[in-house]
Amino acid sequence: MTSLRVLSGGAAHGLVRRLAPAFKEKTGLSVDGEFGAVGGMATRFREGDPADFLILTRALIETIDAEGRLVPGSITDVGRVATCVAVPAGHAHPDVHTPEALKGAWQRAESLFVPDMTKSTAGQHVAKVLAMLGLAEEMAPRIREFPNGATAMAALAAAGTPGAFGCTQATEILATDGLDVIGELPGPLALTSMYTAAVALSSPRGAEAAQFIAALASASIREDLGFSV
Repeated sequence: MTSLRVLSGGAAHGLVRRLAPAFKEKTGLSVDGEFGAVGGMATRFREGDPADFLILTRALIETIDAEGRLVPGSITDVGRVATCVAVPAGHAHPDVHTPEALKGAWQRAESLFVPDMTKSTAGQHVAKVLAMLGLAEEMAPRIREFPNGATAMAALAAAGTPGAFGCTQATEILATDGLDVIGELPGPLALTSMYTAAVALSSPRGAEAAQFIAALASASIREDLGFSV
């Protein structure tokens, strides 16, 4: 086998993609796998989808560790990721820096592109934010929901629609060409999630997986890609 396989939240896709070539050059192992809503990735792992390592939210990693599925001592934090608001590049940047401003901006929105609102960390939170702002029913016809943040942001960039917004984790926005981050979700609406990696107990390449996780956790490019370290 010439690759490591990861099951990961979409928030870490850009970082893994950036570090994989250097890792392959050093070890001969490519890094591939699946990236999507963290809940979906956790379910796939539990149902037997093979992986050498996982990158999920800290809470999910701790739950899976308690089930005895991870190598003891391999849990490593990668960094925190804020949930942010985006618009197509070159479009107006409405004020979203207070709950009131965000509500007004979204009330005027043509559409809101979001990841899965039941399985993804950011999508679940967007659903809560819409409810907190009293916009859930009003905006329902304008919600554009996708399997994960990466596909949602790619669709937002491709559409390039004036008045369209996206909301997902900063890393997924920054990894997508053609978008501008216009702000984090403000004040009491904010969400910052810790993303954490761990080696699967079932992996036949645990040492190599741990080596890649160490590279993730020490990469100087994390902040450029939206991780707070």
